[in-house]
Amino acid sequence: MPRQGGRRSARGQEARAKEGPGSSSNENGAGRRKRKAPKARRKKALIWTGGVVAFLLVGVSVGGYALYQHFNGNLNSVDIGDAGNKDVVTADAPLNILVIGTDKRTGKGNEGYGDKGSTGHADTNILFHVSEDRTNATALSIPRDLITNIPECKSRQADGSDKVIPGTENIRFNVSLGQSGRDPGCTMETVKELTGLKVDHFMMVDFNAVKELSTAVGGVNVCLARPIKDADSHLDLSAGPHKIQGEDALAFVRTRHAFANGSDLDRIKVQQQFIGSMIRQMKSDDTLTSPTKLFKLADSATKALTVDKAIGSVPKLTTLAKELTKIDTKNISFVTLPVIDNPAEPKPITVVVDPVKAPQLFSMMQADTSLTEVAAQKKAAKGKQDALLKGTKAAAGDVRVDVYNGGEIAGAAQQTVTWLQNEKGVLKSTNKANAPAKAAKTTLEYAPNQADQARALAAMMGLPASALKKGTTDAEGLQAMVLTLGRDFKGAGTPITGPAKIDIPKASADKAECAK
Repeated sequence: MPRQGGRRSARGQEARAKEGPGSSSNENGAGRRKRKAPKARRKKALIWTGGVVAFLLVGVSVGGYALYQHFNGNLNSVDIGDAGNKDVVTADAPLNILVIGTDKRTGKGNEGYGDKGSTGHADTNILFHVSEDRTNATALSIPRDLITNIPECKSRQADGSDKVIPGTENIRFNVSLGQSGRDPGCTMETVKELTGLKVDHFMMVDFNAVKELSTAVGGVNVCLARPIKDADSHLDLSAGPHKIQGEDALAFVRTRHAFANGSDLDRIKVQQQFIGSMIRQMKSDDTLTSPTKLFKLADSATKALTVDKAIGSVPKLTTLAKELTKIDTKNISFVTLPVIDNPAEPKPITVVVDPVKAPQLFSMMQADTSLTEVAAQKKAAKGKQDALLKGTKAAAGDVRVDVYNGGEIAGAAQQTVTWLQNEKGVLKSTNKANAPAKAAKTTLEYAPNQADQARALAAMMGLPASALKKGTTDAEGLQAMVLTLGRDFKGAGTPITGPAKIDIPKASADKAECAK
């Protein structure tokens, strides 16, 4: 039986030994990590990327043409073609941002990190999922040593043409970037195939991000449950609280052997704790009331960033930031993709997705289900909403409904009408083609005197109570209910009910924790 991922120190010692089964010889050579002596191993790459997310959460306000020009000049952008969202944000829809930390040796003072000559890998990866109503967010860490499938993708070339890069099965996630000419758009497509979530934008940083951002805010508070003295990262800290910045901050989030079992999964937990502390520091009055810190923060963040062209300017980043500043830090959850040891390896050094917990987590994120106390705060409202499903149900022949397609599946409205008529006997259902606008979630609008029809249709289709939108005035004559299929619609006959919550470790951005 597979063992839980992250339990072995073997993975920590050999995590870079190979790119995983199924690799082509070309990608194996490009992405392979050879085992090294301890001194050389401390040069292995780690990049903490949460400072970028934290910067956006601050929503730093910069005024004046000269400052805009200055910060715009700092930014690097990449054309990823159709991989992302052409708009900065889409109204009434969740937002997914992929933050990538690359181990490419770029930037002053970074010659000693990463692998010399490497084109860079997707070394640290955080999918930042923001709810449609902007009340909560989930930061999902994806292990670099995850064995997954990288789909065929297009990489935009300098002349504007697209290079099609064949997909690869059973290979480390980190080679979704840099290897075989893959750009960040390929990593975005890999995340989409893995999670079922379309990624809107990407942000990529190098080693300088953690050093410069932690220094810009005057240091980041961390806590240690026990003292650590790590020869690989040169980290030497006593147990208890510390404020770290610059090289010390980078060493803290790079170290692996100093914590728990010495695996990449343990290091991810430390990164998440550091990110939460950085967010709290950036949103503190000490930072927000200091023009000097704000300038340094904006300057450092924009210098560290490479983004997709859709958000490749300060005004566009500011628009994005305004969306993210709506989230209270207590409603930002950090989770790691549920994984298990790779059963194909006698001595596991890579991981695969947990076949039970990972799909449940993906389903929750797809359904925009909060992992935070936002759900608890809405419990009373949910109870009231659930009551809408209780009561008498109309006969199928008496249910009258117009069906609109506001989702991603072509022909979904007709598919649903055909299913309702042939399988459920709802003969008074009508295909109204495409909805006026795209919808994130499926909704059923009905009048008070159509409640029995709404309950009947909800039961047939497996609609959650939250999908029912009761009006205030009664319907007249032959007026039909309005069913709008959203992006959560999976197909006629497939229930749209929200997923149950799962028991997975998570941390909140508003709470300080001690690294173990």
